Amino acid sequence: MTETKKVAYADLESIIGQEIGVSDWHVIDQDRVNLFADATGDHQWIHVDVERATKEMGGPIAHGFLTLSLLPMLSSEVLQITGVSRGINYGSDKVRFTNMVRVGSKVRLRMKNISVTEKSGGKQMINESTVEIEGHERPALVAQQISVVYG
Repeated sequence: MTETKKVAYADLESIIGQEIGVSDWHVIDQDRVNLFADATGDHQWIHVDVERATKEMGGPIAHGFLTLSLLPMLSSEVLQITGVSRGINYGSDKVRFTNMVRVGSKVRLRMKNISVTEKSGGKQMINESTVEIEGHERPALVAQQISVVYG
């Protein structure tokens, strides 16, 4: 179990340019992929038809947007900001799906802070979020994750 970095709202600027941390590994199983397919209506065979995907491409793969949707959960394992009243997801920039996540793979988040700036009475944070796949050099996802937190 990784240790979550705790930073006070007033001290957020102290993490600019630093790697914040790395989450635990999480298995991406077929149940999660199927639930995501049901939630989004994306039932493309490469994700949900295990028999065909195994025959044609060595096994099913997770949706890229499933990987992206894991960022809030994984981020909460990496960073806890104390002294906040709320936080919002402001979006993502430069999202790239750089490798397939095969069902059964383990993924984790490596997060680095790029900036902290004043915004709308709070602080906007931009974090470089890299979702790594266990045993693979090339990550599954690289994105700039943008959030705004309020003290």
